[in-house]
Amino acid sequence: MAKTREHAVIVGGSSGIGLAAARRLLDDGLKVTVAGRSEGRLGSAREALSSRADALALDATDPEQTRRFFQAVGPFDHLVLALSGGGGFGPFASLDLEDVRRAFAQKTLAQLSCAQAALPTLRKDGSITFISAVSAQMAAPGTAGLAAVNGALVAATPVLAAELRPLRVNAVTPGVVDTPWWDFMDAGPRSDAFASFAARTPVGRVGRSEDIADAIAFLISNGFVTGHVLTCDGGLRLTA
Repeated sequence: MAKTREHAVIVGGSSGIGLAAARRLLDDGLKVTVAGRSEGRLGSAREALSSRADALALDATDPEQTRRFFQAVGPFDHLVLALSGGGGFGPFASLDLEDVRRAFAQKTLAQLSCAQAALPTLRKDGSITFISAVSAQMAAPGTAGLAAVNGALVAATPVLAAELRPLRVNAVTPGVVDTPWWDFMDAGPRSDAFASFAARTPVGRVGRSEDIADAIAFLISNGFVTGHVLTCDGGLRLTA
């Protein structure tokens, strides 16, 4: 009898790292469902994935909607949490803490909410992969808000791996990656920022979404890795 395809759900899968992860997991033979808030981006994701994946709307900041979403999806094997919050960047003295609060809601709490809501239908020895950021592991001035938002996910990862076993729980901390997260900057300044980061980074470039997708695929496929935070930053953390 043919083996049933494993099913991965990617929340925040309609663009950037989440979309690249969907493409990589589909190529690896998994069934994939992507979820996101924007119907427009979900439509674009369907096209980008040649309609090989299901694409469903979800506002993960709404706990009740999140609970219903996972009930509707039914049993699955792997959860990837690629939700992102855009706030928290800037000097601490003038940092808008309300902006940081929103970033916590959109990223940290939303990822934790999805993980919790998924537990009844997620395979007991499957996996959860959080997507944090390397700001949680650096001491770069101007990133205190980002570090707080992302550091909470890094701290929770080994705790959940111990508590939820045999479910495997891991995290990836990307460095600077060319994704829509940077759309708050105009094209010129963004290009200059990427050039500056590339010059500082030991591998000599900023990241691509596919780099992070490869890390996610490894954590999903290796059944002997849990409680691990996989840094995928080209060595940027070494330069802070």
